[in-house]
Amino acid sequence: MKWLLLAGSMRKESVNKKLMKIVENRVGALGVQAESVAFESIEMPLYNGDLEEAKGVPEGIQTFAKKLAAADAWVISSPEYNFSVPGTLKNLIDWLSRVKPVPFKGKKILLLSASPSLVGGNRGLLALRVPLEACGGFVYPTMFSLSSAYEAFTENNSFVDPKNEKRLEAFLKEFSSC
Repeated sequence: MKWLLLAGSMRKESVNKKLMKIVENRVGALGVQAESVAFESIEMPLYNGDLEEAKGVPEGIQTFAKKLAAADAWVISSPEYNFSVPGTLKNLIDWLSRVKPVPFKGKKILLLSASPSLVGGNRGLLALRVPLEACGGFVYPTMFSLSSAYEAFTENNSFVDPKNEKRLEAFLKEFSSC
């Protein structure tokens, strides 16, 4: 089984990147092969139908779409911006929806978030489900949210609280078996 991992943040010290790094380090024990893509490496302009008509789908989107199509599952760790989806991540989804066939149509999708808030980014994940499901993705019903994320990680990229480690491992194992 192969998973494509994406932290939906461009910030260098993003807590969602830290969470995704922990995921990346854990999935091998589940027999999962993982490929992690740095969000900021995906070259894409803001979606514009006129631009698409004139130049087609950007090469950066096509490259990412091929990786996504080759994966068995897409794992996204997304920040929550103003109780919703970051505009950059929504832009990626909008561009991907223009690739035919849509590369995440019929694909299993797992959502995670890390946030300094006490709800752990859950509201953003609920909003993220909508365009993913509308385009035919199968979003796993359970989501992993890490609250108080600024205090949740050690300098060695692990969890401060071992309960979070156990919770994440159980979550990933559950998803890998479906």
